[in-house]
Amino acid sequence: MSQGTNYVLGVYEDEDVLMDAITAVRESGVKIEEVYSPFPVHGIDDVLGYKRSWLSIAAFLFGITGTCLALTMMIGMMGIDWPMIIGGKDYIPIPSFIPVTFEMTVLLASFGMVGTFFVISNLKPWGKPRIYDIRITDDKHVMAIDLDRNDKSEADIKKVLQSSGASEVNNKKFD
Repeated sequence: MSQGTNYVLGVYEDEDVLMDAITAVRESGVKIEEVYSPFPVHGIDDVLGYKRSWLSIAAFLFGITGTCLALTMMIGMMGIDWPMIIGGKDYIPIPSFIPVTFEMTVLLASFGMVGTFFVISNLKPWGKPRIYDIRITDDKHVMAIDLDRNDKSEADIKKVLQSSGASEVNNKKFD
């Protein structure tokens, strides 16, 4: 997904004003690229229209993979490679496998979630983050609107942002 280069930024002082502004901006037909906040804002995902993350499903699949891998490894070791023969019978002690199975499940689920999160979020060591406004890490909420992905003109978008309660409306251009 390519990102645009021309943005209009609406800067908000309060998260309640921001939540109302998101609704107003979306109802006016403007597509919001992203909203940045210095702290988590409860309910912002629903207002922005984000769907439920698939990260939990990926974690479950990685966990099942870890469980299967651990059981296959231990049954292969104790039942096939180096069988435990107790009382003349092959013995596979499933209850004693539980701690190792649990640890392998947690290990693969956690590593898989971290890797999946990095891929989904497009985080890479050589990437350069886009800083829309340095104050988003301090005390301001910023709504970024990509001009290339919207049908409305820049003046109309600025008017919508100002009428929705933005304390500042700025332009930002990236190379």
